[in-house]
Amino acid sequence: MKKVTVYTDGSSLGNPGPGGYGAILFYKEHKKEISGGEAHTTNNRMEMRAVIEALSLLREPCEVELYSDSRYVIDSVTRGWVYSWQKNGWKKADKSPAQNRDLWETLLPLLERHRVSFIWVKGHADNEYNERCDELAVAFAKSLKKTEGEKADDTGNA
Repeated sequence: MKKVTVYTDGSSLGNPGPGGYGAILFYKEHKKEISGGEAHTTNNRMEMRAVIEALSLLREPCEVELYSDSRYVIDSVTRGWVYSWQKNGWKKADKSPAQNRDLWETLLPLLERHRVSFIWVKGHADNEYNERCDELAVAFAKSLKKTEGEKADDTGNA
């Protein structure tokens, strides 16, 4: 299997609010940066989207070292919570609905396809690639916020 290193981050300006994600993929000497976002979302959704979008780019099953500062994503997978939610009809232990089911249903098949090792990194702690992913995510979120502001100005509703 090819070995790929991935860094991811997500951001939202408001929770919910405009959000962005960023990811950097490394394979041998190749490096690819991606970003995107949604106009009305949460930080956790953007953290998940970063992982989904990065893994979706891989054309064949790979061994992936995935670095993220998202305890939500990492703990949900590595501690098996998401698999319990799925088994229990997307209900948590307290019977409340599991959040972000749509994204988990997209992510789980990708985790089956690839051999992913999750590595937690402390956010905003001088990790070069985590910082770059944060820059990509925040920039996209800000671009959506600016676009929303322009739409409000166009309609006369600020």
